[in-house]
Amino acid sequence: MLTKTIEFKSKYGRKIKISEVPVLEEDSPLYFNVNTHLQLFLSQVVKSKENKTNYCFRDYLKRTLKWKEFEKIYFPKELKSNA
Repeated sequence: MLTKTIEFKSKYGRKIKISEVPVLEEDSPLYFNVNTHLQLFLSQVVKSKENKTNYCFRDYLKRTLKWKEFEKIYFPKELKSNA
């Protein structure tokens, strides 16, 4: 699983880093679900009044998604010997 880290500054000048964001292809059935959860998470982070600078998107998804959906995103089944 390929993940990325997003770093940006909020409009108040606070530097925010969000780690472990999964990279999915746009035609993946999970893309829309992850993208909407990422937007919700970003809005919560920006609106929060905590001085926390590092957030983990994987932990957020673990708390909000059902386990089967979480497994599909972070633990995709790999085919053995092209079977």
